[in-house]
Amino acid sequence: MVGGLANSGTVQVLEASLRFAAQRQRLIAHNIANATTPGFEVKEVSVRGFREALGRALDEHRREGGDRLGLTGSGEVVQHPDGRLEFKPETPRGGIVFHDRNNRDLERLMQDLAENAAAFRVSAELLRTRNDVMRTAISQRV
Repeated sequence: MVGGLANSGTVQVLEASLRFAAQRQRLIAHNIANATTPGFEVKEVSVRGFREALGRALDEHRREGGDRLGLTGSGEVVQHPDGRLEFKPETPRGGIVFHDRNNRDLERLMQDLAENAAAFRVSAELLRTRNDVMRTAISQRV
């Protein structure tokens, strides 16, 4: 029972989601901090691309097993062997370029900030709940 709980890949998915949200929060904060910098171009990573890569990694993990998820196929997010995520953000297409050649959209940045913070909180709460389930399963076994 405990082995099935520990090796399902859920913990690795939640950890990757937390790492992604934390790294993305820094990127969004950087974009907001430079919103009035002339010539600054907002950078973003694709949340959808990350989720698709994470889904593929989970499917592969469930087929082949192993300790780690190997995120591949997302050109914007690279996973290092130690689990760190490195972003290669891109400038979003479309939108308005202001007279100072800045492509800011402060309302959208604030929306991204709130959505990203909520995603982080949900992942953290799910991981905490998962750890509580593991702790309960282990204590019942002893």
